[in-house]
Amino acid sequence: MDQGDLVLYHAPNTRSAGARILLEELGVPYRLHVLNMKANEQRSPAFLAVNPMGKVPALVHQGVLVTEQAAVYLYLADMFPEAGLAPAVNDVMRGAYLRWMVFYGSCFEPALIDRAMNREPGPPSATPYGDAETTIAAISNHLEKGPYILGDRMTAADILWGTSLQWVTRFKLITPTPAVQAYIDRMAARPSFAKIREEDAALSAQHASEVDPQNGAAPASS
Repeated sequence: MDQGDLVLYHAPNTRSAGARILLEELGVPYRLHVLNMKANEQRSPAFLAVNPMGKVPALVHQGVLVTEQAAVYLYLADMFPEAGLAPAVNDVMRGAYLRWMVFYGSCFEPALIDRAMNREPGPPSATPYGDAETTIAAISNHLEKGPYILGDRMTAADILWGTSLQWVTRFKLITPTPAVQAYIDRMAARPSFAKIREEDAALSAQHASEVDPQNGAAPASS
């Protein structure tokens, strides 16, 4: 692999879909390495040599591995600033941008996974998100203030939250307020979202047929 390559390891209908959308919004060339999770390719020795966690997204750029959703988004938006999808380091809005990027992985997703698995959270002093209701209310109330996470400006944070809120409302993990639903609809209407949604649907069907040739139209996995 050329050390200058930008390679995204991706599986359809997973967290890495948002990274693909971000790359489309950035308009930069990249190579896509698709994993068939229906065939358990994320646990293959070849991929575990890339990311021992066996998770996507995984990004390799100039020979350096970047994993974890927030890190991938932050890295890409900063590495390609021409698209204007991240406030500069000296921009006063940088703090709010970082806050909501990190809030997703450190608070929102852990709270919803605990809720989905019917797990009792630990005491507030030992739980990174405190309680699920407060965590969900934080982002719901924030989206009342403007069309995007940073008000009138769309950033990479909106791609993270736009993709994530689509999933959690689809699986009824939260009940969206009117502002949250309007935000989901606004992001879903972007051409990049529609393009990756269609391509992932085709990839998912292809993967299902490869695992079970008699079932070429199996539903996509989450």
